[in-house]
Amino acid sequence: MVAGILIIAFSLALLLYWFRYSCILLLRNYADAVASPVVEASRFRVGEVQARLRSETDLDPLHAALQRDYAMLVYLLEHAAGLELHSVEDRLLVIDYKVMRWWYRLTRLAAPAQARRALVEMATVLTVLVGKIERPGLRGEA
Repeated sequence: MVAGILIIAFSLALLLYWFRYSCILLLRNYADAVASPVVEASRFRVGEVQARLRSETDLDPLHAALQRDYAMLVYLLEHAAGLELHSVEDRLLVIDYKVMRWWYRLTRLAAPAQARRALVEMATVLTVLVGKIERPGLRGEA
């Protein structure tokens, strides 16, 4: 009984570690490949949010702007022909965005520094995903 619980707990911890490490590696790899002028020239506000994250003290408007961009991205992916996120990497990034959204809500009052890091990661994920749909050549790269 105790051994089974330990195995499950250890496996869950390893799964969480793999997920976080994979997301960080994906963001590092794709962040260099996605040109920021593509994102800044688009209708998405993620570039502005990234710039404001360095100095802004009130994080809730930035979170709302990221949520608006995410909703627009999801709408585009659902309704535009030819825009899809099929790869496992893209799906991991979407899950990472949702996890960081949850983490922001959990830490925004108790730990503002952690909430700011969650917003930075959310903005980076959106930058990568927007860059992928605006520059289709990045879809096949890994």
